[in-house]
Amino acid sequence: MGYDDTSLANVPPVEDKDLLIPRQKYLLSGVHVGTGIRTKDMEKFIYRARPDGLCIIDIRKIDERIRTAGKFLARFDPDRVLAVSARIYGFKPVRKFAEYTGAMYITGRILPGTLTNPQAPLHLEPDVVLLSDPRVDRQIHIESVRMGIPVVALVDADNMLENIDLAIPVNNKGRRSLALVYWLLTREVLRNRKVIPPDGDLPEGYEEFATRIMGVR
Repeated sequence: MGYDDTSLANVPPVEDKDLLIPRQKYLLSGVHVGTGIRTKDMEKFIYRARPDGLCIIDIRKIDERIRTAGKFLARFDPDRVLAVSARIYGFKPVRKFAEYTGAMYITGRILPGTLTNPQAPLHLEPDVVLLSDPRVDRQIHIESVRMGIPVVALVDADNMLENIDLAIPVNNKGRRSLALVYWLLTREVLRNRKVIPPDGDLPEGYEEFATRIMGVR
């Protein structure tokens, strides 16, 4: 049996005017479709479970946390923010976020000592770290905690929240989902820095933040 992830049954009662973007845009990107495994930490972010067991994340809470994260990240000097993704679908979203906001970024394999060893081939000293998935980006997460660096993280239904200072509940595995979330975070950071007006937009849509994989549309 198939499921329509774009159905408004997947959305709690909320008006489009109260969200950063229309409900349907959130649904089309799949940001709300979580894993079939749910941790106790993440229960507060889950709206309901589908009959097949997949968790539906509350888009009101996705929207709220993106706003909060945008304000928080905007407080830091641009070149002291580090965005990270070891997962391939996060590569382009992270690069685009860095391009627009002036942040540092790392994609792919992360070498031990990046934050803790001044003699490491790539040594960075961020004031805040943005993780695409704390499980996959575990090396940077561990080093951030060790160095006392605040951690903002995209978290799915199966993630734990230990040592995460600001969690953004979202499908952190999907190509379109990661693109939309990073696009929104970018826009919120720039709005809060007054680089663009409070109702301003980026010059390109969120589709341009999506990692292109051969054979994947």
